[in-house]
Formats: sequence, structure tokens, C-alpha cells
Amino acid sequence: MKHSYMKSMVVACLATLSFIGFNATATAATNYKVVKGDSLWKLGKRYSVTIDDIKKINNRQGDMIYIGETLAIPSETKVLAAETTEPSTAALANTVKPEAKPAEQETPAVSISASEKDLLARLVEAEAKGESYEGKVGVATVVLNRVDSPKFPDTVTGVIKQVVGKAYAFSPVQNGSINKPASEDSKKAVEQALTRKDRLDDSIYFYNPKTATDNWIRSRAVIKTIDHHVFAK
Repeated sequence: MKHSYMKSMVVACLATLSFIGFNATATAATNYKVVKGDSLWKLGKRYSVTIDDIKKINNRQGDMIYIGETLAIPSETKVLAAETTEPSTAALANTVKPEAKPAEQETPAVSISASEKDLLARLVEAEAKGESYEGKVGVATVVLNRVDSPKFPDTVTGVIKQVVGKAYAFSPVQNGSINKPASEDSKKAVEQALTRKDRLDDSIYFYNPKTATDNWIRSRAVIKTIDHHVFAK
């Protein structure tokens, strides 16, 4: 009885070993110094890796990166596998299939603080109140495009509160209407703009042609008109 049991165990072990593959993974990394305009989304696209890959190798939880810091950028992971024999039909039938993972939520290409999101949403509400959702996204996009442009401050707060001449660049900051709470649509518009799917061809200006009194703004190249606003660069 004992010999029969031991023989069964040996046969089972050999059968199991015949299906085992040997996997070897090799991951290399490149050091990259962050410059103005960079984001995890842009770096992932440039190096053909995911945002999560970059965050994992740098032990990051959030998506914020800072100018001048050095990040490790992983290269594409190569997997080498070898199987000694093909598994039997019975073995395949008894294989437990892993549960399908739910689709990940869309990750913003740009990460800003909660206070800056609120500030931007309030500006959108004040500048595009009564405009369509697309028009609200457009206003938020212009602010984010200015953050990326060397012509403007490099933070959302800096852009919104920029002083040009003797007045603020955005009239809601000047007249105080930016202090009113943002609607849900304006908040959602900010989140949509942060995905950076549509940069409006990097437009950095918007104006209402019926009320604009500055002839210089009318000389800028028009990219798109949404509702009452003209978006230009």
C-alpha cells in the first residue's frame, strides 16, 4: 500500500513538472529629468510605457511630477518562456481561469491639487456660465495650455491670478465673480480638460467677439468657435 502510494506521488510530480515553464523577465530603466510641460501621460507616450509603470518604478502614488526632478523610465519588459511539453486536454479542462479585471478608469494626463481644481472650476463657471459643456471644457483647456506655454506662469493658480498691466488677465478675478461656487458641469469640464484629449490646437486665448474691445486679440489665429467664445493662439 505504501509503495503504491509513493509511486502515485512520483508519477503526479513528474506529470506536473512536465507542464511547468520557466519565465525570465528583464526590465531596464532610463533616467529622465523632468522639464516644463512634461506629464506622466506625455512620458508614457514617448517611451511606450504606461503611467502605472512609471509610478511603480518610482514608488509614486499620485500623478504630480516636478520640474527638475529625475524619474526612472522603465523600458518595455521582455518575457522569455519555455514549455517542456504541451498540457493534456484533461489538464486544460481543470485549469482555473483568472477573473477578468474591471476596466481601469481613465487617468488624467495632468494632475493638479484639489484646491487648483476648485479654482479652475470656479473660473470656468464665471467665464462660461450659460455656455455648453464643450464651451466650459474649452475655457479650462486654455488655462491648462497656458500652464504648458513658456509665455505664461507654470501653475494653474499662477495663470488664473496673473496680472497684465494694471488688471488681472481674467475678468472674473478682477470683478470677484470667481468667488462664487462652481456648478457640477464646470467641475466635470475641468476633469475632462485634464485628460488633454483635445488641446484645441494649443489655443491660449478665448474671447467673445461681441464684447471684446481689444483689437489685438482679434488679430490672433482663430482655431475654433464654441458658442459665444472664439478660441485662438
